[in-house]
Amino acid sequence: MKTIGLLGGMSWESTIPYYRLINEGIKQQLGGLHSASLLLHSVDFHDIEVCQRRGEWDKAGDILAQAAQGLQQAGAEGIVLCTNTMHKIAHVIESRCSLPFLHIADATGRAIARQGLHRVALLGTRYTMEQDFLSRAAGTAICD
Repeated sequence: MKTIGLLGGMSWESTIPYYRLINEGIKQQLGGLHSASLLLHSVDFHDIEVCQRRGEWDKAGDILAQAAQGLQQAGAEGIVLCTNTMHKIAHVIESRCSLPFLHIADATGRAIARQGLHRVALLGTRYTMEQDFLSRAAGTAICD
């Protein structure tokens, strides 16, 4: 089993479902008392929110890229970003960390294609809704 590095804390409440669902998936696949091999770096959301409010997305990218590098040094074999909004700067993380990055839009795009959908609805933060980074990456139209 590979070790997944979770970049969380944006907010901590948003991180919980990732941890729970990944572990539930492992338990369902392997049974018994199996659980996922995970490392979690929970950033201080205050720092990220200040960057968002000021439009300092590069600085937010620096914070998350450093966290991803720390997860890599700790033994993670892939990175999951436990928030929708910060996928806006996923390219910064990917450019500074050599680990595979599991982008939410890739998984979303595959699920949309499997169901034969061409237009879907998205609920998100103002930052997510004002940008098209998820719909571009997922390759589908998103209702606003």
